[in-house]
Amino acid sequence: MNNIKYSVCFISFFFLMMMSLINFFMMMFFIEENMVIFLEWEIISFNSMNIVMSILLDWMSLLFMMFVFLISSVVIYYSKSYMSSELNLMRFIILVLLFVSSMMMLIISPNIISILMGWDGLGLVSYLLVIYYQNLKSYNAGMLTALSNRIGDVFILLIISWMINYGSWNYIFYLEFMNNDWEMKMVSFMIILAAMTKSAQIPFSSWLPAAMAAPTPVSALVHSSTLVTAGVYLLIRFNMLLIDTFFLKMLLLLSGLTMFMAGISANYEFDLKKIIALSTLSQLGLMMSILSMGFPDLAFFHLLTHAMFKALLFMCAGVIIHMMSDMQDIRFMGGISNYIPLTSLCMNISNMALCGIPFLAGFYSKDLILELVSFSNLNLLIFLLYYFSTGLTMFYTVRLIMYLMVNDYNLVSIYNLYDEDYIMLKSMLVLLLMSVLSGSFLSWMIFSYPYMIYLPINLKMMVIYVSIIGGLMGYLISNMKIYSVNKFLMFYNLSNFLCMMWFMPNLSTYGLSYYFLNFGQNLLKNVDMGWNEIYSGWGLMKIMKKYSIFYNFYQMNNLSIYLFSFIIWMIISLLMMLMFI
Repeated sequence: MNNIKYSVCFISFFFLMMMSLINFFMMMFFIEENMVIFLEWEIISFNSMNIVMSILLDWMSLLFMMFVFLISSVVIYYSKSYMSSELNLMRFIILVLLFVSSMMMLIISPNIISILMGWDGLGLVSYLLVIYYQNLKSYNAGMLTALSNRIGDVFILLIISWMINYGSWNYIFYLEFMNNDWEMKMVSFMIILAAMTKSAQIPFSSWLPAAMAAPTPVSALVHSSTLVTAGVYLLIRFNMLLIDTFFLKMLLLLSGLTMFMAGISANYEFDLKKIIALSTLSQLGLMMSILSMGFPDLAFFHLLTHAMFKALLFMCAGVIIHMMSDMQDIRFMGGISNYIPLTSLCMNISNMALCGIPFLAGFYSKDLILELVSFSNLNLLIFLLYYFSTGLTMFYTVRLIMYLMVNDYNLVSIYNLYDEDYIMLKSMLVLLLMSVLSGSFLSWMIFSYPYMIYLPINLKMMVIYVSIIGGLMGYLISNMKIYSVNKFLMFYNLSNFLCMMWFMPNLSTYGLSYYFLNFGQNLLKNVDMGWNEIYSGWGLMKIMKKYSIFYNFYQMNNLSIYLFSFIIWMIISLLMMLMFI
């Protein structure tokens, strides 16, 4: 049985890796020839109604597919070792493949109906993966994830109904003239709201850390290149529709606040996977904000570079959690660089790429984004949100490194840490290579000309200033001794507020989920199972049953019935005669 499971793992890995290579060479050819392929397959044509399956292949969709295939192939290979004790490994791999196929449907669709298929597929399979480990915490997290994403699904359905006015759902044909149409302002508003739910912007942020209940390989896939980036990718495709709208300015503010809130919350968090999840949330805020400033190519560039080092970061976290006997609290860890040096190397490089250390993947996109922010005509609030969030990224990264690599080991007195799981290491080394190289080769491919941004020396050096200050603060705060906590007890309420993601999980759980689910339960009990049953199905059935029993009894040709009816008829006749006399 194990051989079958492992062979399925290997076949899936090989197939996805081959697809990644094919997409890479196709993408190079498409960029060179400046090609776009638009395929339409008419499934049904009945009078004036056409059901058409459309596929759009251009450099953007092929490049994104290449990255998704690469990360998913590496994740499946990694799962061969990480999930080796799992009895239902086949089911897990099938779910991951379903997840990837839903993402493919979303990436290559220029049609809003097929986008909904991929969008809803992502929501459903993510729910199944979040509740994969069957316990109460996973069920709650899965329900929160599913319900938050359903809001976005409703907006996509509304867009489908709204676009009937245009005679086709192939939105790609209408982007040129739709942005001047007042009706399309509604579509742009709904697209932004749908993207905000899927990419977990404020006020829909609380589901993303909750989704950490899923297995770590799933987290590596979901939080790097698939589920959370679907909203960003949708807005990149619809970016022509969103130019100069009020909703885009609101998105800029909300995504800036998301970036800031996630950075602060990560500094208060002690769960290793949640810290990385909040880091993902911060980077999603960065992508959304630069997109809402009118730079879709730059948002796409950061989306791809971020996918590489974030998947690697989650994989390293998975190895560490395994070594620590499934412990995720960073306060119990420490000094692991002495025992698992290769994993520590991968983790430190991915952390440095996240911080934008020069010449790693994150540097090419983050540095360009922050310089364009300095170059743009923005107000002080947005400017400060960008740079504070960059400093906070450095802050929580240094804090994480201090807790994991530098401090003393705190779990047990006798321990056996080892770095000999070659399957996990080989899969991580692929992403390590990409985390170092992907930024430079993407910057050559995506931008046909080099960006040269001239700024005053202080603004040019601002990124380095905030990074150094953030790093120093992270080092100092994580080195503070326990007695310094007493000084912060006066800020207990503020700390609680910042730690709880500005109380968004409470609002989502009690405000969104609890009351709506309670209302739904009351509706079910009082309407569907109550009045509706009495006055329709169940009540009608009871009346018909009574009448059928009575008629059945009457029609059985029984002598007593005839005698009884004859006696009653005689009595009635006599009474009538007496009345007339």
